[in-house]
Amino acid sequence: MRAVCLQHVPFEGPGAFAASLAKRGVHIEHHLVPQDGLPKDAGDLLIVMGGPMSVNDPDPWIAEETAFIRSALHAGQPVIGVCLGSQFMAKALGATVRSGQALEIGKTRVYLTEQGRQDPVFGAFPEALSVFEWHGEVFDLPHECVPLAGSEIAPLQAFRFGSRAYGLLFHLEIETEGIDALCRECAPDLDRASLAASNVSIGFLPHMWLSHQMADQLIGHLLPSGR
Repeated sequence: MRAVCLQHVPFEGPGAFAASLAKRGVHIEHHLVPQDGLPKDAGDLLIVMGGPMSVNDPDPWIAEETAFIRSALHAGQPVIGVCLGSQFMAKALGATVRSGQALEIGKTRVYLTEQGRQDPVFGAFPEALSVFEWHGEVFDLPHECVPLAGSEIAPLQAFRFGSRAYGLLFHLEIETEGIDALCRECAPDLDRASLAASNVSIGFLPHMWLSHQMADQLIGHLLPSGR
């Protein structure tokens, strides 16, 4: 089996998703889309990662990636979109992506919706969760999608399209190295939010294990049975 990971910057990779795939014997194929372009297909599982750009930017590769993701979604392929990746999914499904009320950086409390409590992945976890975030844009609920979770700043934090595609504004996959990289590469965001890098990292560490459990359960849910 083969998972395809679309990256937009080198420092936002699949994190804990990679370990979940490896233990199931699934090969992961990385594509840094702005530089390398898109793969020939979406594989058995498509993972679309984050990045500091906006899906509303005019770069030609953004339109091309949006169309690629739309095709995978409408083909019923398993898809995970994280942060920018979830915004790509929302745009591909016709929803508006826009600036949020404020930056959400670091540990954020999200709350499951009624549909989230019934979801085969999210329903196995607490109704209130501390997750890791790093975004300034949010989206409306795309047509025919199910809202799974929200926060005070972003009422829609996660959605499901069909039974095999999940858009997550937060980072279940984030590892310590990933947090350090974001704090280093996106330092101006910390200044705008009046946050210290040390507080961002330390504040989320006690909750990382649960995020990784959810990441693993999501991977297990989306892969064919027996993996």
